Amino acid sequence: MQFGVNHLGHFLLTHLLLGLLKNSAPSRIVVVSSKLYKYGEINFDDLNSEKTYGRGSAYSRSKLANILFTRELARRLEGSGVTVNVLHPGIVRTNLGRHINIPVLVKPLFNVVSWAFFKSPVEGAQTSIYLASSPEVDGVSGKYFGDCKEEELLPKAMDDLVARKLWDISEVMVGLIK
Repeated sequence: MQFGVNHLGHFLLTHLLLGLLKNSAPSRIVVVSSKLYKYGEINFDDLNSEKTYGRGSAYSRSKLANILFTRELARRLEGSGVTVNVLHPGIVRTNLGRHINIPVLVKPLFNVVSWAFFKSPVEGAQTSIYLASSPEVDGVSGKYFGDCKEEELLPKAMDDLVARKLWDISEVMVGLIK
């Protein structure tokens, strides 16, 4: 489910909108990932985590897939007037972690820490807004951003062969090709 929601959903929605985006060029695609991609591995023998599942590893895998997808899509869109970039919004105070079991006695401390150190939803949205609308990134494509600045990626997130293979498998998984 995590891989489907976090990667395949992005992949299919983007594919379905590509014609409109190309016809509306210049246009931009913004993909939200996470710095936790660093802990992910693309295991083509178990993309859906059906053999082994861990919440953290499945999440990190899907976020690495977001980055590889963005880089491959940028390559495929070169010269089309459509750019695509990916970002890490930071740790944001949202309801996303509502199913994480935090002991009752620790919960008040966690709430104080999150208010002190996590971004508000408005703050967390700034890099998405920047990539969608700033003239500073006109024509920039295939890059990874955090806090409205380009950031370096680990080599595994820049592996073009893995990105192409992931693209091909994703097309099959969402039913675009057999």
